[in-house]
Amino acid sequence: MAHPNRRDLGLLVLRVGTGAVLAAHGTQKLFGWFGGGGVEGTTKAMEAMGFSPGRQSAIAAGLGEAGGGALLALGLATPAAGAAAAGAMAGAVSVHAPAGFFAQGGGYEYPAFLGFTAAAIGVTGAGQYSLDHLTGHVLDRPWVVAVAFLGTALAAAAVVGRRAQDRAAPEPDPEQP
Repeated sequence: MAHPNRRDLGLLVLRVGTGAVLAAHGTQKLFGWFGGGGVEGTTKAMEAMGFSPGRQSAIAAGLGEAGGGALLALGLATPAAGAAAAGAMAGAVSVHAPAGFFAQGGGYEYPAFLGFTAAAIGVTGAGQYSLDHLTGHVLDRPWVVAVAFLGTALAAAAVVGRRAQDRAAPEPDPEQP
């Protein structure tokens, strides 16, 4: 009887754990599950955090987390899943960064950890115990890794940059005509 590959078992545990956490966070945003605000509540929160337009930002964050997390857990389209989740976490890091690093003080420690973990899985691949392996890695090719991470990096930079620019712009004076 063959012994299971410890590396692939480790990737399975890491993928399922990380994917489940991300998916749970995303379903809070999209469906209001687990005490979340759903799209409407998340839209208001996104607008308050300076993301514009709020509804599209809420849906993108929810899909990046829920979709990316579910795909990571399944080990399907792993590069795109890891990139999507990492991109969503880049937005969360930008929100928490002013509070410093540690989550205890409201910092970016937790979303950074989730983002780096999702990115690492996306780059490494899902391993043998995955749908990517079962499908012959059709959605897990080297070019997919490059395209997924480049596209996500550009999108995250644009969204985070726009938020920073909007937050730095002076508020219009309601007294001025």
